Amino acid sequence: MADRTRDLALFNLAIDSKLRSCDLVRLRVTDLAHGGRVAPRATIVQRKTGRPVQFEITEPTRDAVVAWIERARLTADDFLFPSRMRRSPHLSTRQYSRIVKSWTASIGLDPH
Repeated sequence: MADRTRDLALFNLAIDSKLRSCDLVRLRVTDLAHGGRVAPRATIVQRKTGRPVQFEITEPTRDAVVAWIERARLTADDFLFPSRMRRSPHLSTRQYSRIVKSWTASIGLDPH
């Protein structure tokens, strides 16, 4: 993961937040970061339930997210995990699923 800044930020944030993939991929920079710093805690309204969920963001995750924001040159209004496809503004849940499967396979587990 050393050269995969986005994947490290995505992985760490998924673990810290325990958000559903549909909520995780729709995060915007402003949901977590203010003034170039990632907050130690965030509150996100879940799409499925409409309820707010608060979670802590650990220091390694904050570092990974800051590194990703800087590397991707994201602005406050950007999606945290933008899509490479023009028709979608953010990473799709399907693409996220593929990424998770690749992580699982890379450690020798059955991705299914």
